[in-house]
Amino acid sequence: MTLTLYGLLGSVALLGGWRIARAPRPCIRWLIFLLIHCCYRLRLKGRGYIPSKGAALVVCNHVSFMDALVLGGASPRPLRFLMDRPIYESPWLNWLFRLVGAIPVESDRRDPGSVRRALEEVSRALRDGEVVMLFPEGRLTPNGEVQAFRRGLEAILLRDPVPVIPVGLAGLWGSWTSHCGGPALSKRPRRFRARVALHFGRPVPARLARRSLLEAQVRALKAEADSWACPDKASQH
Repeated sequence: MTLTLYGLLGSVALLGGWRIARAPRPCIRWLIFLLIHCCYRLRLKGRGYIPSKGAALVVCNHVSFMDALVLGGASPRPLRFLMDRPIYESPWLNWLFRLVGAIPVESDRRDPGSVRRALEEVSRALRDGEVVMLFPEGRLTPNGEVQAFRRGLEAILLRDPVPVIPVGLAGLWGSWTSHCGGPALSKRPRRFRARVALHFGRPVPARLARRSLLEAQVRALKAEADSWACPDKASQH
């Protein structure tokens, strides 16, 4: 009986390894989805707005260093995402970022041509029918509120006019991976199973996807998400 059980477990492990080797990104997305549900009480709304096939951009407010994992795990399709090169090159996590197809970007002041190369990689991904996610604020929020969107979003849409799905994220402000109470990652984790809400909005056609409109929609979706994830905060507005 014991040998049979070990044989069964070994077969499952081999099958899992084979599946990850054949299709690593969907499998990793599923594993991240399980991890996120273990760490947070997650509420998702409007996931069906991400198209089942074809290219699209997903834009979201940027609260913490966990945002990309939450979005990547919640999305019904694997996401490519832009990220800061210093984080991408982390010796502990670079293998994972490469596996999931993250796109590193650095300021042109530090690495001339980095932004151009990143935009070219985003364009290739979109033309291959992939979904690309980015944080148009370009940095973590310093106060928990949505910051002004930067111009890179419009540069992407000029090259590749694809639908844009706005997303509002709430519940991660105050975590050790946010700038609440000090620089992110400088504090000890204190919260477990916190409420986190992710609200997806209707796709916006590229011809209408202006920064001001998308920023307003992300703010509105974040306010909706706040009403569940942070009810005390929402009641003050």
